[in-house]
Amino acid sequence: MRIEAYERIFMILAGLMLVLGIVGIGVGALVAGVHVPSPAGRIDPRTLSTTPPFDQPGLRDLGGGKYEAVVIARAWQFQPNEIQVPVGATVTFTLASPDVIHGFVLTGTNANVMVIPGQISQVTARFDRPGEYLWVCHEYCGFGHHQMYGKVVVR
Repeated sequence: MRIEAYERIFMILAGLMLVLGIVGIGVGALVAGVHVPSPAGRIDPRTLSTTPPFDQPGLRDLGGGKYEAVVIARAWQFQPNEIQVPVGATVTFTLASPDVIHGFVLTGTNANVMVIPGQISQVTARFDRPGEYLWVCHEYCGFGHHQMYGKVVVR
């Protein structure tokens, strides 16, 4: 069977694009640390505010420069909306929502996760420079969505 020259060129280019795409995914996952977060657990959204650790949202010192920030994302606020950590801290954000789907993206880091009712989401970020790192809801959640933000203050 004879394959035309232009068809052969197109097949080679398509194969190269496929290989480059797979290499790009591999580099993103292995070198850049890009990964798809999976749920850290399940929780009943109706009893979220009475279920540990979400019954006491806030920052917990785990020792050795490691912290856990338990955050509730609800329309249209994060609770708490500010945490303070020292330079060099590694913070694992544990998030849940009692109402609708929210997003959580932390500027200046690779922390980006969906907060879905019924699921516990976790994402970790390290803060090596002092300053303020803003987090926002990046999933439209209703009328007050534009007011849904918080921050990490690193000293």
